[in-house]
Amino acid sequence: MESYIAVGALGALAQEARLTIFRMLVQAGPGGLRVGAIGKALEIPPATLSFHLAQLQHAGLVTARRKGREMIQVAAFERMNELLAYLTKNCCGEDLQACAPIVCKPTPRRRKKP
Repeated sequence: MESYIAVGALGALAQEARLTIFRMLVQAGPGGLRVGAIGKALEIPPATLSFHLAQLQHAGLVTARRKGREMIQVAAFERMNELLAYLTKNCCGEDLQACAPIVCKPTPRRRKKP
């Protein structure tokens, strides 16, 4: 990862609402969350939420897909892992065995039975 990409991602996350949104999407896994559900959970007005999601998308941290009339936002796990690897690349100096790479491997959420 180039440093300017890391700076862009960190800049996008350096705001409380965007960090909260990103963490919600990470927890949701590869299925993502509906935009309306994010706004409702965080009580963020639609225009403000759109702005924050656009910033996260521009940084490559989230992607959007359409499902019928709804927009689903999904965390970009590959970019997140690249950022984590970039930040921890030299965490243990020369002893690479002492520092295991951090990698998030999301699993699909199972639906709860009624």
